Amino acid sequence: MSTFTIFLILIIFVAFLLVIVVMVQNPKGGGLSSSFGGGGTQQIGGVQKTTDFLDKSTWTLATLLLVLILLSNISIMGGVRNTDSKAFDEDAVQNVLNTTTKETQTDTSGDTN
Repeated sequence: MSTFTIFLILIIFVAFLLVIVVMVQNPKGGGLSSSFGGGGTQQIGGVQKTTDFLDKSTWTLATLLLVLILLSNISIMGGVRNTDSKAFDEDAVQNVLNTTTKETQTDTSGDTN
Protein backbone atom coordinates (compact mmCIF):
# COMPACT_ATOMS: atom_id res chain seq x y z
CA MET A 1 0.00 0.00 0.00
CA SER A 2 1.50 3.33 -1.03
CA THR A 3 1.84 6.30 1.29
CA PHE A 4 -0.64 8.26 -0.78
CA THR A 5 -3.27 5.56 -0.25
CA ILE A 6 -2.69 5.68 3.49
CA PHE A 7 -3.02 9.46 3.49
CA LEU A 8 -6.17 9.21 1.38
CA ILE A 9 -7.80 6.81 3.84
CA LEU A 10 -6.83 9.05 6.78
CA ILE A 11 -8.16 12.15 4.99
CA ILE A 12 -11.51 10.48 4.33
CA PHE A 13 -11.75 9.29 7.95
CA VAL A 14 -10.89 12.72 9.41
CA ALA A 15 -13.29 14.45 7.01
CA PHE A 16 -16.07 12.09 8.08
CA LEU A 17 -15.34 12.80 11.77
CA LEU A 18 -15.30 16.54 11.06
CA VAL A 19 -18.71 16.34 9.38
CA ILE A 20 -20.11 14.44 12.36
CA VAL A 21 -18.73 16.96 14.89
CA VAL A 22 -20.03 19.93 12.91
CA MET A 23 -23.46 18.35 12.48
CA VAL A 24 -23.74 17.77 16.24
CA GLN A 25 -23.19 21.47 16.88
CA ASN A 26 -25.96 24.01 16.61
CA PRO A 27 -25.14 27.50 15.32
CA LYS A 28 -27.34 29.09 17.99
CA GLY A 29 -25.45 27.46 20.86
CA GLY A 30 -27.87 24.57 21.36
CA GLY A 31 -26.70 21.43 19.62
CA LEU A 32 -25.61 18.55 21.78
CA SER A 33 -25.45 20.75 24.88
CA SER A 34 -29.18 21.57 24.70
CA SER A 35 -30.09 17.89 24.75
CA PHE A 36 -28.47 17.63 28.20
CA GLY A 37 -30.94 20.15 29.61
CA GLY A 38 -28.81 23.26 29.37
CA GLY A 39 -30.61 25.04 26.55
CA GLY A 40 -30.76 28.48 28.13
CA THR A 41 -28.15 28.28 30.84
CA GLN A 42 -24.56 27.78 29.84
CA GLN A 43 -23.21 28.02 33.41
CA ILE A 44 -23.72 24.34 34.23
CA GLY A 45 -20.34 22.60 34.20
CA GLY A 46 -21.23 19.65 31.99
CA VAL A 47 -22.94 21.74 29.32
CA GLN A 48 -20.09 24.23 29.06
CA LYS A 49 -17.59 21.38 28.86
CA THR A 50 -19.58 19.78 26.03
CA THR A 51 -19.52 22.91 23.87
CA ASP A 52 -15.83 23.47 24.66
CA PHE A 53 -15.08 19.88 23.66
CA LEU A 54 -17.00 20.24 20.38
CA ASP A 55 -15.25 23.52 19.57
CA LYS A 56 -11.81 22.09 20.29
CA SER A 57 -12.66 18.93 18.35
CA THR A 58 -13.70 20.97 15.33
CA TRP A 59 -10.50 23.01 15.30
CA THR A 60 -8.32 19.96 15.94
CA LEU A 61 -9.92 17.90 13.19
CA ALA A 62 -9.79 20.82 10.72
CA THR A 63 -6.10 21.35 11.45
CA LEU A 64 -5.39 17.63 11.17
CA LEU A 65 -7.24 17.52 7.84
CA LEU A 66 -5.17 20.41 6.48
CA VAL A 67 -1.91 18.79 7.62
CA LEU A 68 -2.87 15.44 6.08
CA ILE A 69 -3.72 17.11 2.77
CA LEU A 70 -0.38 18.92 2.71
CA LEU A 71 1.52 15.74 3.61
CA SER A 72 -0.29 13.77 0.92
CA ASN A 73 0.73 16.39 -1.62
CA ILE A 74 4.35 16.09 -0.48
CA SER A 75 4.15 12.30 -0.79
CA ILE A 76 2.87 12.63 -4.36
CA MET A 77 5.58 15.12 -5.30
CA GLY A 78 8.23 12.98 -3.61
CA GLY A 79 7.60 10.19 -6.10
CA VAL A 80 8.20 12.47 -9.07
CA ARG A 81 11.91 12.98 -9.62
CA ASN A 82 11.78 14.80 -12.95
CA THR A 83 10.56 18.34 -12.41
CA ASP A 84 11.60 19.67 -15.82
CA SER A 85 8.92 21.43 -17.77
CA LYS A 86 7.77 19.66 -20.89
CA ALA A 87 7.10 23.05 -22.46
CA PHE A 88 10.85 23.54 -22.80
CA ASP A 89 11.60 20.05 -24.04
CA GLU A 90 13.81 20.49 -27.09
CA ASP A 91 12.16 17.72 -29.10
CA ALA A 92 8.67 19.04 -28.39
CA VAL A 93 9.68 22.60 -29.35
CA GLN A 94 11.27 21.33 -32.56
CA ASN A 95 8.14 19.31 -33.45
CA VAL A 96 5.94 22.37 -32.94
CA LEU A 97 8.23 24.51 -35.06
CA ASN A 98 8.30 21.92 -37.84
CA THR A 99 4.51 21.56 -37.79
CA THR A 100 3.86 25.31 -37.92
CA THR A 101 6.46 25.76 -40.67
CA LYS A 102 4.80 23.06 -42.81
CA GLU A 103 1.36 24.61 -42.25
CA THR A 104 2.52 28.10 -43.26
CA GLN A 105 4.29 26.72 -46.35
CA THR A 106 1.12 24.88 -47.37
CA ASP A 107 -1.03 28.00 -46.85
CA THR A 108 1.26 30.30 -48.86
CA SER A 109 1.83 27.84 -51.71
CA GLY A 110 -1.91 27.22 -52.09
CA ASP A 111 -2.74 30.93 -52.65
CA THR A 112 -3.24 31.84 -56.31
CA ASN A 113 -4.01 35.58 -56.31
